[in-house]
Amino acid sequence: MQLYRFLSADDTSEFCHKVTDALNKGWALHGSPTYAFDHANGVMRCGQAVVKEVDGTYTPDLKLGEQ
Repeated sequence: MQLYRFLSADDTSEFCHKVTDALNKGWALHGSPTYAFDHANGVMRCGQAVVKEVDGTYTPDLKLGEQ
């Protein structure tokens, strides 16, 4: 089955570590990263979609971050 996650965080090293952790767990980048100003909090935010192929059958209660 194919899994999809969208990772996001403030524009700090935390975001890079989050994406790096996913890549080292077998996830692959999907599409281009996003970058936008969060007016409510006054910060820049980053986002990146990642995908991963795993065995099994999808169910909505699947913990994507644990895959």
